[in-house]
Amino acid sequence: MSVERRRYSEERRKRLLRRALPVTAGLAVLILVITLLVTGGASPAVTGARRFVAAWERSDYSAMRALITPEAQRRYAFPAFQRAYRAAAGTATATGVAAIGKVRDAPGGAAVPLEFRTRLFGTLTGRLGLPMAGSRVKWSPELVFPGLQPGQILNRRSDPPRRAAILARDGRTIVSGSATARVPSGAGSAISGGTGPAATVAERDALYARGFPRDWPVGHGGLEAILETQVAGRPGGTLYAGTRRVASAAPRPAHAVRTTIDLGLESSAQSALAGRVGGIAVLDPRTAEVRALAGIAFSAPQPPGSTFKLITLSAVLEGHIAKPTTPFPVSSYAVIDGVKLSNANGESCGVNVAEGFVQSCNSVYAPLGVRVGARRLVAMAERYGWNTRPPFAGARPSTIPAADQMMVAQTIASGGLERTPTIMPGPLTPPRRVLSIHTAHTIRKLMVAVVARGTGVSAALGTGVVAGKTGTAELESTTGPSATPADKRTHTDAWFTSFAPARSPRIVVAVMLYRAGAGGDVAAPTARQVLAAGLARR
Repeated sequence: MSVERRRYSEERRKRLLRRALPVTAGLAVLILVITLLVTGGASPAVTGARRFVAAWERSDYSAMRALITPEAQRRYAFPAFQRAYRAAAGTATATGVAAIGKVRDAPGGAAVPLEFRTRLFGTLTGRLGLPMAGSRVKWSPELVFPGLQPGQILNRRSDPPRRAAILARDGRTIVSGSATARVPSGAGSAISGGTGPAATVAERDALYARGFPRDWPVGHGGLEAILETQVAGRPGGTLYAGTRRVASAAPRPAHAVRTTIDLGLESSAQSALAGRVGGIAVLDPRTAEVRALAGIAFSAPQPPGSTFKLITLSAVLEGHIAKPTTPFPVSSYAVIDGVKLSNANGESCGVNVAEGFVQSCNSVYAPLGVRVGARRLVAMAERYGWNTRPPFAGARPSTIPAADQMMVAQTIASGGLERTPTIMPGPLTPPRRVLSIHTAHTIRKLMVAVVARGTGVSAALGTGVVAGKTGTAELESTTGPSATPADKRTHTDAWFTSFAPARSPRIVVAVMLYRAGAGGDVAAPTARQVLAAGLARR
């Protein structure tokens, strides 16, 4: 190659390099700008600490643990990691954590200003030092709260207040005394319930997170369970990080809690129950205030028997599937998917939808249930409030206690409007429409006929027209080779749900008697006693 050509090639290479330098520099600057925009110009330690705290704010312990060093992950399995944070939150009664300022570089890691919102101690603030290895947290258990030294834990001394008294609607005492020595009144002893240690680990943890000792007595059954949070008060105590005092709060006892319970009606319900296993629920349909709860009125998981025909009829009428006058054959049974379903005692009944309701004919309502379909039946039951969170603590969410049937009767008595039942007086809750006025009035007329000439005649009163529906729920086979005919009465729950007076209802009564026989024979006359007592009161 000639000297001239070599000089030309060298000069060309230099020109290309001079042109490429600005482009390369520009790309480097662009990459730097993008990096600064993404990280805010922060160091890897600050960036990692921010991500860790953001996951903490969401209580996303899995994401938090993913941001700690591999060495810490090997040492602390996820259950132990999560348990450490939950235990600290319970001790502090914390309801949330948040970063409240800039996360900054600190020797060996990053410093994070935090606030903890707590039930007992207000808002606590502190600066947490996070040791970092690059963008990962060098985690150890003392990092669950600011100010803890290695080997220290967050701890609390609890100071519970005196438990408040529970009163009837007229101010008389139902139960009073300290949490460890409650004393029920004579009239309220059956409904007051009792106190004792929380039953499960989860319940004890929840109690501790409220600020109480884990072994502190809580309400068990009756009004003590229903009104637990109202009568327990707010505990006080002192919070320590190791031996360092962090915060303290004085206990605040609750005021006496007045309920809607009518001790006269409560006494009548207890008398009507007569020591039998079962439940009686009484309510004022105008306000949805509960007037009495006897036995297992809101916690008994029992099948509803033919009181479920109220749900079926509601779905039939609301869905325009049939009319009260729609004819049905008179029969002693119906065949559903090849299975013979008999009427009670093998009786023959039918004629039409209305008469099938009055005489409680399975041979009419089983085929109607098929026409409605499972989806619409469940939807109608849920419109009445079934399968939802119970309004009372201690109630079963997915069973059919007497209190649920009380609410079905209340809805029909109120022209299709349902109010959430309450045990404490206060402003009326806004009603929720479940049925059209026309459907509610139609069902009311048929419930009146049930008591006037159907299966519920033993609930009839001379002082007012009663509307009701019987139910007899089979718990075992009462027919066929496996039946024991000599003792059929103990194989069925007896039900009756009702209101009176039918046109201007003032009282709703629902009765369930466990293994007691037929609803019309046993539950209806039991309800009659309570209805009479309620109508006699002003």
